[in-house]
This record gives sequence, structure tokens and C-alpha cells, in this order.
Amino acid sequence: MADYDQELDATGLNCPLPILRAKKALAGMESGQVLRIVATDPGSVKDFDAFARQTGNELMDSGEDSGKYTFLMKKA
Repeated sequence: MADYDQELDATGLNCPLPILRAKKALAGMESGQVLRIVATDPGSVKDFDAFARQTGNELMDSGEDSGKYTFLMKKA
């Protein structure tokens, strides 16, 4: 079983679309659920860090592999 509840594919999207899509996805999720986001925009690293601080959602993990950035965000 995956360690997340929902996945958002934001590959090919540039700022601010990955954040907007994540915000929308999180809005439909329950507190404590985890959203996995996959993005290709290098700016999304700092964007998701700031997004987590501003919204209170927890950025549990982030990583980069071959130009794909993944984030695990737990809904507050």
C-alpha cells in the first residue's frame, strides 16, 4: 500500500499551477490524509515549502529524481 492517500500529477505545469492544484486537491481531503505531488518546475521546491508554512499543512517529505520533484504533504 502507498504511504499517501491521493496523488497529484503536476508535471509540465509552471508556477503557480502546481500549488493551485495542490490547494484544490487538499481542500477535498480529510485532515491527516497525505497528498503526493509530482512536479517538474524547479521553483516548486520553494513554493511548496512556503505553501506549507502559510497553510499549516505539513510538508512531510520532498525529493528530486531526474528532473521530477515529489512532495508528500499532510493536510492539517
